[in-house]
Amino acid sequence: MKDYSRDNVNTIALISPHGTGKTTLAEGMMFLSGTTDKLGKVDDGSSTLDFELEEKSRKMSINSHVSFAEWNGNIINVVDTPGFSNFLFEAESSLKVVDSAILVLNSYSSIKSQAKRFRSMIDEMKLPSMIFINKLDKEIDNYENNLKEIQNDYKARIAPLNIPIKEGDILRGLYDLVEQKYFVFSKDGQQNENPLDDNYGDYVKKHREFLIESVAELDDELLERYLEGETIDNNTIIENLKRGITNCNIVPILCGSAIELIGVSALLDGIVKYCPSAAGSKPVKGLDENGEEVVREPGLQQPPTAYIFKTISDPYAGKITIFKVFSGEIKPDSTIFNSSKDSKEKLTHLYRLIGKKQIPVENALHGDIVAVNKLKDAQTGDTLTVESEKIIIEPTMIPQAVMSYAIEPISRSDEDKLMPSLNRIQEEDPVIQYKVVDETKEFLLSGAGQVHVEVIVERLKSKYGVEVKLKTPRVPYKETIRSRSKAEGKYIKQTGGRGQYGDAWLELIPLQRGSGYEFVNNIVGGVIPRNFIPSVEKGVIEAMKKGISSGYPVVDVKVRLFDGKHHPVDSSDIAFQIAGSMAFKKAMENAKPQLLEPIMSMKISAPEDCMGDIIGDVNSRRGKVSGVDSFAGENVINALIPMSEVLTYAPELRSITSGRGTFKMDFSHYEEVPNHLAAKIVEESSKDIESEH
Repeated sequence: MKDYSRDNVNTIALISPHGTGKTTLAEGMMFLSGTTDKLGKVDDGSSTLDFELEEKSRKMSINSHVSFAEWNGNIINVVDTPGFSNFLFEAESSLKVVDSAILVLNSYSSIKSQAKRFRSMIDEMKLPSMIFINKLDKEIDNYENNLKEIQNDYKARIAPLNIPIKEGDILRGLYDLVEQKYFVFSKDGQQNENPLDDNYGDYVKKHREFLIESVAELDDELLERYLEGETIDNNTIIENLKRGITNCNIVPILCGSAIELIGVSALLDGIVKYCPSAAGSKPVKGLDENGEEVVREPGLQQPPTAYIFKTISDPYAGKITIFKVFSGEIKPDSTIFNSSKDSKEKLTHLYRLIGKKQIPVENALHGDIVAVNKLKDAQTGDTLTVESEKIIIEPTMIPQAVMSYAIEPISRSDEDKLMPSLNRIQEEDPVIQYKVVDETKEFLLSGAGQVHVEVIVERLKSKYGVEVKLKTPRVPYKETIRSRSKAEGKYIKQTGGRGQYGDAWLELIPLQRGSGYEFVNNIVGGVIPRNFIPSVEKGVIEAMKKGISSGYPVVDVKVRLFDGKHHPVDSSDIAFQIAGSMAFKKAMENAKPQLLEPIMSMKISAPEDCMGDIIGDVNSRRGKVSGVDSFAGENVINALIPMSEVLTYAPELRSITSGRGTFKMDFSHYEEVPNHLAAKIVEESSKDIESEH
């Protein structure tokens, strides 16, 4: 590949809700620029970017994918991001390494609520951006309404750069409002200038004035000239547009149909003409080893600095690390310092990526996105630099996994391969979590939602040959007591030789919620020898693992050992263990056992218009709202809700809020289960125990 001046390097992300055609647009950009020799399509599984088996089967992007387009003497690094809510970490991590974002929209009213979330992500990153209104081959009549709704919703000014021209109900071409030219597009995406029918005069004039007014409002002097009737020339429009985009004061809008290759070349032209290049990219900030802020300018004379935003774990090629170079130069077959891990990494060959295809490069300069194979310690979110100039770029925050399923390996072979395979998958998807729950003995796999967990299960099978079953996890209920109770446990066993004898009296006393367990030895006079006291407690602890009503662990109980008997010959450690267990179980029967359930502390974030529905839903789940906080245009509902009521909350919140709601959930405490529900839980638990036997 040729070397490019940093003035001719752009790095953009395609970002939007699921279903707007981002990947199709990226495929069109690659095809028109000659990066690929055929136009990949998502619907027939021929996409160059969505190459994972799970992406092909679901016809959706699950991962961020990297490619590039060489266009008119420039190279555009393209990061195609997933739009489904379960995979937003991929999009957020990608936005960290680009210089501008293209928000892809279509039929804006139907995705308006979801689009706001992506726009917020762009705003938080303070990224220059453009909008591409897609699928106008099917929804051309919605263009005017889309434009009005976007204008009403956006805080920044918007400016249409081109508008669709149709013949009947067919999209024929686009009118360039800056150059004031009409272009018709051939089936291979090539644009040809054509004369425009006079009938479109008023339509063109209206949008040309819209563009000029938006640009003029960026500069007081220019606005004054415009209001005085002065004609604003194209060069002035272009210069002010570029400055306004860079400063995030204006958002240009382009349109077309990616699947028909209409407007794709215009978008490539717009990126090259208006979006910031690597030479004009913002400095990157980080912390040095003392926690002090460091600013690294984007120059070739600066120390090499790169940020890892994506990891691919391949069963055959091993770990592939993808990073953006923010400053300096990084060469293959060299050593670089991983500031995040405080370790050195040996680089082998460097590659540019086109989906999964690797193209070797001789070096990586600031502004480039490249990949390297088999780094030892590097993970997503790490910073690469030189040891003498340490800097750690703050990594993208990994969202909390909010949906869990119990997984069960199909065979012993699957069980043996499960942990190593999940470790590999977690390298490329740090959102997933997995653990064994002590109370239920289940292996839980947690992710950002149901689809996320299902995709991990599919990946286990397709990539690593591990098959598992998914089950709804059991709620880790516990048991306690509500009143004092005393009972004797006497264990006598006579055989032909030495027998077994142990006799213990226990009193159970309720403790405050969350106190756990306490054992008190009140034996006097040596009725139970000192060496057998721990044996009694051991038996009690064993009995507490399974309560008498439903088999759940017993908590918040004080156990007082106050009497008993022993035999000088037949008493033993095991005899007093059994006696302690027997006494505990008998005492539990008369201590009014009570079932406890885990209560989760939840912070639910959503727009104002959803608050009533969410609070009503929380109440229907036996939840208690403790307060509502407002922050940055969103409201956060603080609530306490039983775990059993929120096992499947992620998709349900998404439905209530049209994908705009998020939540965080942590364990808070245990509370008594209402009697009518406790009886049902005990009945179901008894069935589970019977089925296990």
